[in-house]
Amino acid sequence: MVQSVLLLGAVFTVLVLIINITLLKVSKNSSACYYSSIFFVLVGLLLLAIASVAPKVDLLGAGFGGWGIASLFAAAIGFIITSVLDAYQSAEA
Repeated sequence: MVQSVLLLGAVFTVLVLIINITLLKVSKNSSACYYSSIFFVLVGLLLLAIASVAPKVDLLGAGFGGWGIASLFAAAIGFIITSVLDAYQSAEA
């Protein structure tokens, strides 16, 4: 179960980073690049809330709590890397 949560976290992190970097390069609005990370935070908190109420559900080797933890991990790493890239891009302007 731990391996599947780590794998989901890695896949979600790559997905969030690709979306955030693409939005950072494309959009002129500096806050638009954080929208996918905010979405993953909300989804992660929702999945953790569902996990505390719902009975044990197993999806691809992880329960709702594991999916929520993986989403929150991906959002946190996405926020950190995107904010560093955004700071460097804004410093050049």
